[in-house]
Amino acid sequence: PELRSMLERVGRKGFTRFSSFGPTNDRRQRDQKTTELINAVVDATTNLAITKTGALIVIERETKLGEIVKTGTVVDAAPSASLIMNIFYPKSPLHDGALIIREGRLLSAGCFLPLSNSPMASDLGTRHHAALGVSEISDSVVVVVSEETGIISIALEGKMNRRITPDALTTLLRKYLNNEEIKKGNLFSIWRKKKTDADSEKKEEA
Repeated sequence: PELRSMLERVGRKGFTRFSSFGPTNDRRQRDQKTTELINAVVDATTNLAITKTGALIVIERETKLGEIVKTGTVVDAAPSASLIMNIFYPKSPLHDGALIIREGRLLSAGCFLPLSNSPMASDLGTRHHAALGVSEISDSVVVVVSEETGIISIALEGKMNRRITPDALTTLLRKYLNNEEIKKGNLFSIWRKKKTDADSEKKEEA
């Protein structure tokens, strides 16, 4: 009954309020936003790796990191390679923490992440433990640059992949971040089917 009531309200108001799940234009805008984010992260990460500047970038997906976001400083800015590089510049007050990215925007910097207790290679430092830690409690994609070696790593679902090239980083981010769009598209299809079924049932009852 609750689902039927919700669908009836949606039917009366249309799908305007839920347009983020369906229309092609909105999907294209999200795709463009994701592409701009990936380009900014990859460009910044490449330059940070060359200069061996440590960095820790957390890209949210479905799991929101509200409490972790609060430990940092709100940035809320459009993504750009130069801004990301400035955040992790060694003399920046925010360089030691993590940068949290939400919905294509640089949300908060200087954030503290939970450290993983999982065994790791002895040459991995606090950034890698933090990257693995947040990947264990969320579905976030975490990019790490080692300040000792300049090696780029990705942490996801409690696993750490090291020695990622810029090209591989681009490919992996496209794969992981585009999965979010697929899920939303599937949700819209399921929702639309349920509405159709509910409308058919109403006609039969009438």
